[in-house]
Amino acid sequence: MPELPEVETIARGLRPLLVGRTITGVSILGPHLIPKRGKNFEEQMIGKRILDVYRRGKILIVELDNMNRLAFHLRMTGRLGLMPSGEKPGQHVHLLLALDDQTSLFFQDQRKFGTCALFAAGELEAWPFYAGLGPEPLAMDKEEFAARLKGKRGRIKGLLLDQRFIAGIGNIYADESLFRAGIHPALAADRLTPGQIGKLHAAVQDVLTEAIAAGGSSIRDYRTAAGLAGAFQETFQVYGCKSLPCHRCKGIVQTTRVAGRTSSFCPRCQPRP
Repeated sequence: MPELPEVETIARGLRPLLVGRTITGVSILGPHLIPKRGKNFEEQMIGKRILDVYRRGKILIVELDNMNRLAFHLRMTGRLGLMPSGEKPGQHVHLLLALDDQTSLFFQDQRKFGTCALFAAGELEAWPFYAGLGPEPLAMDKEEFAARLKGKRGRIKGLLLDQRFIAGIGNIYADESLFRAGIHPALAADRLTPGQIGKLHAAVQDVLTEAIAAGGSSIRDYRTAAGLAGAFQETFQVYGCKSLPCHRCKGIVQTTRVAGRTSSFCPRCQPRP
């Protein structure tokens, strides 16, 4: 599933191409994509001007005039990009938004888990999933991060994956951040020392910043808005490295289950609690 760096990369790629454009046509090729807000969707979209493209957690948001916002959740295989208007859409394209510059914004999703919804003024903030998102990890200082951890008894990997605790982090960047901080994924959050909390805060921000600079991580389907693969996977230290030597200590990377997810770690660099 695309995580914060992938969605941020897509938003940054689309923003200069979409801002200022007007939507001139709508083609819903996959009715499943807009199940609850599909009524009059075409009429509501045509004529809208795009004001901004940005991200919140793992949600990509296209801001329109009159306080309307179009929200995409890419889920497992969702992808957004631009193509010339009139060109035959590729396989698994479920939505086309024709623009006034003879291009079309497309949403492609092979596994059909992605969603799209149009929100009028104030509705996005009232959406329970959106309203429940935790703070952005790149906007949190060390003190706020420590305050949110205070009193938490769950395993630290599970907390990093909890979108209500912190928004945008998934399996890849949780594992890579915990490795850099030298913290085992199963360690209880209330057992973290102030020093470990500081290291983890710095690791999360460093990993996410580096991943954005690298265009995200392409494991299977993810591509940027320009159709390019990300490059951060080339620098993975533990994620996807089971049974390989640790880049730091040459120990063997192992996996365990934490919060229902496979977690990769180095038993030497991240000793078990």
